[in-house]
Amino acid sequence: MLNFLFEFSRSHCLAICAFLVPANMTATLQTMIFIGRRSPENTQTRGIAPIIFMSIVYALTMIFHVFTWFVVGMVMAPTFILLSLGIVCLGINVWAIAFPATLGNLLRQIWQYLVSLYNKISTKSSSVVIAK
Repeated sequence: MLNFLFEFSRSHCLAICAFLVPANMTATLQTMIFIGRRSPENTQTRGIAPIIFMSIVYALTMIFHVFTWFVVGMVMAPTFILLSLGIVCLGINVWAIAFPATLGNLLRQIWQYLVSLYNKISTKSSSVVIAK
């Protein structure tokens, strides 16, 4: 049975990766958005638990898919890139379950920094246009 799953994973690699990469990234992005938009007082993950669960399933599937390639000795850049993507997405989703308040605070701080950076850039570019 395990041999069949490994062979299926390797023979349908392009289709599996074409589905798993965007699904993994989209589901993890959804987790980050929903955790970041919650108020600091509301740190429960009950409402977004299904999203986090599916994100973890996608990440683990990608990690196991890459391990099927490691079993046959395929050690190339794409395997390490996909493994890294799966581990990072898994880590973010586990963090969202274990410590939603800290992840939410970090995401809000990053968002505030990006907004202030955008405001600085947009005021500089508008002053250049006015000067002409």
